[in-house]
Amino acid sequence: MPAVESRRYVSRPLRRAAVFALLSTLSLTAARQPWLAVGAFLAIAAAAFVPTSGTAFELLSTAPDREDGRLRTLIAASLTAAALAALIPAFGLPPTVYVTTMLAIGFGDLGRRLALEYWESAQAGTAGFGVLGTTAGVAGQAAVTLIGNGVGLGIVPEFLFLGASAAILGALLRSVLFARSDPLVLGLVTVLLWLFADLAVAVSWVEIAVALGVSVLFGALSIQLETASIPGMLTGVFLSLLAVVLGGYGWFVVLIAFFGIGGLSTKYRYDEKLERGVAEPNRGARGTGNVLGNSLAALIALLFFAAHARMPVPGHTFVLAFAGGVATALADTLSSEIGGLYDRPRLITTLAAVEPGTDGAVTWQGEVAGIAGAAVIGLLGFLLLDISAAGVLIVVLAGLAGMTADSLAGATIEGDRIGNQAVNFIATSVGALAGAVLWLVAVA
Repeated sequence: MPAVESRRYVSRPLRRAAVFALLSTLSLTAARQPWLAVGAFLAIAAAAFVPTSGTAFELLSTAPDREDGRLRTLIAASLTAAALAALIPAFGLPPTVYVTTMLAIGFGDLGRRLALEYWESAQAGTAGFGVLGTTAGVAGQAAVTLIGNGVGLGIVPEFLFLGASAAILGALLRSVLFARSDPLVLGLVTVLLWLFADLAVAVSWVEIAVALGVSVLFGALSIQLETASIPGMLTGVFLSLLAVVLGGYGWFVVLIAFFGIGGLSTKYRYDEKLERGVAEPNRGARGTGNVLGNSLAALIALLFFAAHARMPVPGHTFVLAFAGGVATALADTLSSEIGGLYDRPRLITTLAAVEPGTDGAVTWQGEVAGIAGAAVIGLLGFLLLDISAAGVLIVVLAGLAGMTADSLAGATIEGDRIGNQAVNFIATSVGALAGAVLWLVAVA
């Protein structure tokens, strides 16, 4: 990670980030009077309409702002902050969620810029965003507690969970969205944190420390091994954090097993697969779309499990749905990565011989590898998720159903409009649904 030569001045991006971070602290006024925060941010937006030149414009403008001749980035961010503050009295948005979002994003951007001042590394920028964003998010929740209740309750694990979630999500969204994306970033982070707060998640210091420590460690390893891009790594870290907090250690191990085995299988004989035209792009480094396509169904099952007390469906249903979704993801990955090394693949719909890499093509070697992957998830579920021996068979069948759905979708609908990530989501959804339905039929 090469160091940047020492500077005698503070760069304009860093100064701008510092001002935006300072402005984000106005969100603290919402702890007592949300409409004061609304008014403050509306006033900033109104003032930003005026300057089109001068010192303030030069300090606060981004490159697109300078092209437009107006501080559109600041205006958009301020209007979004005002709108979100209005949700507190209008719809009951918790002030802690609002303040955590504002401070984690504002100071996260500052942390990223600080890191980039000294290291020319995207990883360093991401780390800076995560560390300072999490710290600010935690401090903001403590401040809201102090301001709102008049007493300080100290730092609790839930503060760290929400602060870290906001920082990781912010860093992820910043890495995949383009300039002037503050409304999307702030809005999405607020909605997700609101959901987590509504679930009333109870977490211990040990759980949050293990979740963050191990998730970040595996994320760093995925970057070093080039099995994930930075957005893909952030997505995996966030999903792993949720797995520990909302499910438990067993859920985390099952998810990490998919990431680890799937990532290594992608690198297995990569050059040979590259020559055959069946290799993943970017040297096999999985991006956000790929990670979410394979994990979103399992995440939905995890969220339903966390909220199952409010539903008429037994909570164990969502355990089987989670395992079925992950089993599908690993089965499909191994089927593609192993099966792609063998000749004479056949299209699943017609059994006609096709070229390697054809969407919807299968080999018997790939099918065996896929079933083995589903069996690994089933066994881990038996050991860690209280899944019975019959449940292991259900997980394997769910993985097989999802893997088959992926091949069928690849042969019939995958193309210009339906990409591989969407097909992966369809397949894992089929696997998750199959796991849930088969279990409900078995216990009926």
